[in-house]
Amino acid sequence: MTRPEGSRHWARLGDQVYEWDESDTGRGGRPALVTQVGRSFQEQHPDVPVLLDHGRHLVVALPDPEPAHVRPTGDGGTGPQVPGHHDWRIGPLPRDATIVARPEPLARTPDPVTTEVLAGLSQPSFEELLGRLAGLSTRHSLSAGFRQAAGLAADRLTDAGFAVSTPSITVGPGTSANVVGELTGSGTGSRGVVVVTAHLDSVNLAGGPSAPAPGADDNASGSAGVLEMARVLAGRGWRHDLRVILFGGEEQGLHGSRQYVAGLPPAERFRIRAVLNLDMIGSLNTTAPTVLLEGAPRSAVLVNDLARAAATVTGLTVETSLDPFASDHVPFLDAGIPAVLTIEGADSANTAIHSERDVLATVTPALALEILRMDLAALVGWLEPSGPVPHPAGPVGSRAPGRPDVSVVGGARPYP
Repeated sequence: MTRPEGSRHWARLGDQVYEWDESDTGRGGRPALVTQVGRSFQEQHPDVPVLLDHGRHLVVALPDPEPAHVRPTGDGGTGPQVPGHHDWRIGPLPRDATIVARPEPLARTPDPVTTEVLAGLSQPSFEELLGRLAGLSTRHSLSAGFRQAAGLAADRLTDAGFAVSTPSITVGPGTSANVVGELTGSGTGSRGVVVVTAHLDSVNLAGGPSAPAPGADDNASGSAGVLEMARVLAGRGWRHDLRVILFGGEEQGLHGSRQYVAGLPPAERFRIRAVLNLDMIGSLNTTAPTVLLEGAPRSAVLVNDLARAAATVTGLTVETSLDPFASDHVPFLDAGIPAVLTIEGADSANTAIHSERDVLATVTPALALEILRMDLAALVGWLEPSGPVPHPAGPVGSRAPGRPDVSVVGGARPYP
C-alpha cells in the first residue's frame, strides 16, 4: 500500500510517540534515531536539536546535508555507525515502527523451584560484593584494581563450586582477562549451556586510565548481581550447564566479549541456549522502578520470558527493544547466538557513569534485587531443574492455547 503524499509517520519509544511527515523539517532537519551510552551523543553534539528524549534512544533533527561528524551510515548493524564512536550510533528514524515497547504479560504463579531459588537471594550479600568492587579506586581493564576485582570474582565462583579460568585478552597495547566459571549440569545426553555475563571493568573517560573510576552502577552492580545469582544457582542441580563470565575490556570496545565469542568453536556456539547480560542494574532513574530488556529478533523468546518473569515475581515496569547496542550481548547476537541485556530503565539519566562520581550512592539496592529476581526466575526455566519438580499451581488468568503472554513488537531495524 502506498501512502498518500504528505501523510504522517510515527515511531513509538515506550510511552512516547513521535509523528512526522516527509516535509516536516521545520524543527531543524530530518528526524534521525540515536542510540547512546549515557548522554554521550548529547554531550558531544549539544548543537543537534533533540525532538524526543527517551534516554538511551533519542529522536534528533539532522540538517540537510548532515555534518560529517554525525552522518548516519544507514547500515542497520549493531556496531557503532561512526568510526571512533562506540558510545553512540545514529541512523534514519524508522517509519511506523516501535523502537521501545511496553509489553503487558500475564503473571503466573511461581513454580516451587523458582520460589525456592528466589528465597536464596540476599540483599546483604549483593551489597557486600557491590561495596568490595566499587571500593577499588579503579577497575580499568589494564589496572591493578581490575586484577584485584578479577581475583575476588574468581574466588567467589570457586567457593560456590564453579570450575574457574581467567583467559587473557588483548586491550589496546596491554593485556587484561575474562573470568569464566563453569558449573556442569546433570542432564544425560546432549546438554545445552546458559551463559550469564557482566563486564567487570570501569572507566573514567575524562580523567584517563589512572583516574578514580569506582564504577558502582557501571558496572559493579551487574558484576555483583551475576556473582550473587551464581551463588544462589549453585545451590541446586540443573539439567543444562551454567557458564558465568565477567568480561574485561568492555569500556574500551567490548574486547572481552568479542574475543571470547571469536574463540568459540561452532559446536560450542550451537550449545548456547541463552545469554543473559547485566549492565547497570542499580540506578533508580524513573518514578516507577523500570528495566529495559534489549535483544534482537532472534532473542525475542528470551525477552518474552524475562518480561513474564518480571510480571510474576517483581513490581518492575518493563520496556523492550530489539535494537541491540554497546554492551556484551552484541557480539553473541552478531554470531547468531540468542542474547539479551537487562539494564535499568532510563539509564542515560545516570550522568555519573564513566566518572569519579559513579559511587555507591548512585545505586539503589532494592531496584537491583528486583532485576535479579526477574533474571533468576527466567534462568530457572532456561537451565531446567534436574530431578522431580512439583507441578505448579497454574497460571494467574487464562489464555487461549498457544497464545503467548507477551508480544515483543518490532525493532528499529531488522536484525541481519
